[in-house]
Amino acid sequence: MELFLMTLTTGVMVGGIYALVALGWVLIYKCSGVLNLAMGELTIIGAYVSLTFYNLGIPFVLAVILTLMVGIILGILTERIFLDKLIGEPILAVIMVTVGLSFFFKGLVQFTWGTDTRVFTPPVFSIKPITIGFLKVSPVYLWSFILAIVLLIVFVAFFKYTRWGLSMQATADDETAALSLGVSARFVYAAAWAIAFMSAGVGGALLGNINGINMSVGYLGLLVLPAVVLGGLNSVPGAIVGGIVIGLLQNFAGTYLDEYFPGGVKEIVPFAFMAVFLLFKPYGLWGWERIERV
Repeated sequence: MELFLMTLTTGVMVGGIYALVALGWVLIYKCSGVLNLAMGELTIIGAYVSLTFYNLGIPFVLAVILTLMVGIILGILTERIFLDKLIGEPILAVIMVTVGLSFFFKGLVQFTWGTDTRVFTPPVFSIKPITIGFLKVSPVYLWSFILAIVLLIVFVAFFKYTRWGLSMQATADDETAALSLGVSARFVYAAAWAIAFMSAGVGGALLGNINGINMSVGYLGLLVLPAVVLGGLNSVPGAIVGGIVIGLLQNFAGTYLDEYFPGGVKEIVPFAFMAVFLLFKPYGLWGWERIERV
């Protein structure tokens, strides 16, 4: 029972970080209908940027805030340079551009920071576990989860209570109607990419504290895709629930199935679950169901 509860707790905490990264997937899809296949690389960039600031002697919390600011700049530049001219073009063309961006960002990261695994030195979080009742929780999981939840609350509040957030939601619901009311599509798409860089970047920084930083962090960013599909590609609450569910699936698979299926079964289980889930709920739990009549 103790092992079960520890696995459950760790799964929820890791799932909170996955939910933060999943938010980036959802935002871009909500606003433009594009599945951004470069999200893994956005996660890597955020991880290395936060590590760079931390190595300069900047406290980790401040390094995360600076990573958010860098994410805003990179998101706007990416949208303006690579995607601005594609507004109104077929969705498939934009998706293929995100594939190209994936390779471009990956090469840029390897050129700038190399491929060796790097860690936060000195460690940001204590290695001594925190005891909660009869559970022992690693501080890196606990504090990463708390920071992820705080940022998720901030982002959700932004969408519900600010003019910019409401403009983004209006564009996602009906772009033509939003444009007729004076909402700038260019601003909405740039803001979506900026927030995607922010959420993925902070998620990468938190994942980097858990596993170290190398190119595999990009795979962890891609691992979030089943969470996005589960919750619904255009649902912010769905991204949160989906991230936690995938975190639980991954941790339970690693705890109980690795003994019988060695070789990284916990990395396969989320995608297997996604494939089966799509057979019954192709739009996810809270995704919009599109019905086309001909």
